[in-house]
Amino acid sequence: MAIVEKPGVRRTLTSRVADDLRQQIEAGDYAPGDKLPTEPVMVERFGVSRTVIREAIALLRADGLVESRHGVGVFVLGPSQQPETLALFTHATDKISDIIEELELRIGIEVEAAGLAALRSSPAQEAEIQAQLGHFEQLVEEGLPTDQADFDFHMAIAAATNNNRFKAFLQHIGKRIIPRVKFRTVMGGVDPLPNRDAILLKEHAEVADAILARDPERAREAMRRHLLGGIKRYRAVTARRPAAPE
Repeated sequence: MAIVEKPGVRRTLTSRVADDLRQQIEAGDYAPGDKLPTEPVMVERFGVSRTVIREAIALLRADGLVESRHGVGVFVLGPSQQPETLALFTHATDKISDIIEELELRIGIEVEAAGLAALRSSPAQEAEIQAQLGHFEQLVEEGLPTDQADFDFHMAIAAATNNNRFKAFLQHIGKRIIPRVKFRTVMGGVDPLPNRDAILLKEHAEVADAILARDPERAREAMRRHLLGGIKRYRAVTARRPAAPE
């Protein structure tokens, strides 16, 4: 049976699908030249009609992110060009100093985002934060990759600030803001740190609990501890590395 959406609902669904695909392209999940999944696959993945999928693809095409080839499919042209001032966030790196500097900058942004989320989040946004935390926990229990879930949790907090600049900032950077994603991109899947999903889950839970308790100072402090924890872990890797021979 065909899926039928009201016009207003369809516009919302179209934006959601387009935003999700745009984020994947910007994050490098789809590289230039890659073919997007077929319409039936995306209909099943997103739970929407073919009309919504086609409208979402039209938005991406208008942004210059994809092109349609008649009878062949939809192909990625590449992420939109980013200013050099933001390129430092999105390039892959194996330098721990880069990771530490980015985490320090994230402290300046995401600590305040957590505080604002505690003050401004709606019930729906609180539910989304809880849902993302629950999804992360489920992946940890099943031993599955948590990269995207990690990013989605931080995105849910940014959205809960009800200041679109926070959300836009993280969206623009994409999931490569997650340190282990950058390392694995350039090191053949190798992460210099042992699995720390259980630690990250605990830290995420502390942030979420403070936001849901409507305690902005506790939320800021929990997010600060979370990001500082990452800095300490990567500094420990540097300390363990043998000194270069003279």
